[in-house]
Amino acid sequence: MTAELSGHALSAGLLARKLGNWRTSSHSGPAYRGLADAIRLLIVDGRLPVGARLPSERALAEALRVSRTTVTAAYAQLRDDGYLNARRGARSTTALPLTPSMRADAAPHSVSLAAAALSAPAAAVVEAFAEATHDVTPYLHEPGHELIGVSALRQAIAERYCDRGLPTEPDEIMVTTGALHAINLILTTYVQSGDRVLVEQPTYHGALTSITTVGARPVPVAMTEDGWDLDALQASLHQLSPSLAYLIPDNHNPTGLTMPVPDRKRLAGIIAETRTRTIVDESIMDMWLHEPVPPPLGAEVTSRRDLVLTVGSMSKSFWGGLRVGWIRAERSTIATIAALRPSIDMGTAVLEQCAAARLLRRHDELLPGRREILRARRAHLQQLLRRHLPDWEPGRGAGGMSLWVRLPAPMSTALSAAASRLGLDLPAGPRFGVNGTLERFVRVPYTLPEDQLSAAVELLARAWYSVTGSATPEPTTVVV
Repeated sequence: MTAELSGHALSAGLLARKLGNWRTSSHSGPAYRGLADAIRLLIVDGRLPVGARLPSERALAEALRVSRTTVTAAYAQLRDDGYLNARRGARSTTALPLTPSMRADAAPHSVSLAAAALSAPAAAVVEAFAEATHDVTPYLHEPGHELIGVSALRQAIAERYCDRGLPTEPDEIMVTTGALHAINLILTTYVQSGDRVLVEQPTYHGALTSITTVGARPVPVAMTEDGWDLDALQASLHQLSPSLAYLIPDNHNPTGLTMPVPDRKRLAGIIAETRTRTIVDESIMDMWLHEPVPPPLGAEVTSRRDLVLTVGSMSKSFWGGLRVGWIRAERSTIATIAALRPSIDMGTAVLEQCAAARLLRRHDELLPGRREILRARRAHLQQLLRRHLPDWEPGRGAGGMSLWVRLPAPMSTALSAAASRLGLDLPAGPRFGVNGTLERFVRVPYTLPEDQLSAAVELLARAWYSVTGSATPEPTTVVV
């Protein structure tokens, strides 16, 4: 937690930065409602901790350059909706309502575009768990605390890295409880409060939350429409000397872009030159839709291999309910993290690891079907957007599990709030960036079944036209 959040007291300046350009994105309604919606989304997204003390009405009004009446009305709206707790003689504190908001225009979430993940290949997962009940038998005679991971799973993970061009031994693998847990373990081991961590802008929102939770400061390097600005990244590493970098070179979340081989080679050189320890998140690596992703970035690092820590997961490729991920790193790095891990947890569930090992050995059989599902749903989403929201501009990314869409106006936070009132859960663009930016973008996953995706986009269009105050266009026939 940063100094400005110490003791859960938010300064007016910090809250103003997190809110970003909320006024531009909410001009179609009352200012106080736009401010209330923006603060509420920060709470729901986890960018403001529950129990944090908000700044005084006067201080926030001065920081935002609005009237105190606007802030007073916004705070009152949040209290009525259950997102603030008022205490006599003290600042209001953030909260999550125990029940859905009681506003007349509110609706419980019936459709969600918050998660970019597929449901499980049910038959294969059931079969893997049935087989795992036999595989787990030898471990029942032991305490069951697997700090590094069961040998069968580590062997299966290592073999996949070898097949992809990165020679790996099982003792260079640590199994974790998902990719985010892996990221948290690395951050806890190598980052201290106040340290800088370089990130792409936009990036995975869970990583941003983890970085700020350990008290570090994410330093963004903006991506271009085509991918990574390596000149800017190199300059930032030289000028800011961050303790760590966090990058997603494969089917990037949320843009869907993949870093080409020449850029990977140059990035590997930059990492070695600047001696920057780097987390390479490969959680969505398997979800390429047209061309397989290049060999792992770690394979391009010929010197200082200890600087690259690769994170992987079963969640996107197979099923999020497995809660199995891993870290691929040099033996000394694995040993360092393992020494710290008992202070956090005692290892990943053994039965789930045995099931994951079974599934990984069937990846050539199972993953093509998963990709085919995504291709069909991606095409369906693109058709829906052309029909209902023709002014929206999907990005150029061709992989992953979502579209990163440019809006005609910077109104992502207002759109998210309007969608919420219609029963659609949609994270605002700023959730994927630093300091309230990215109001002109929104992430739209294409992982839902087609009927649910159609319903979601219809709600999304209604929310957009309610925010912009324009008429919904007549549906048109789209030939694809």
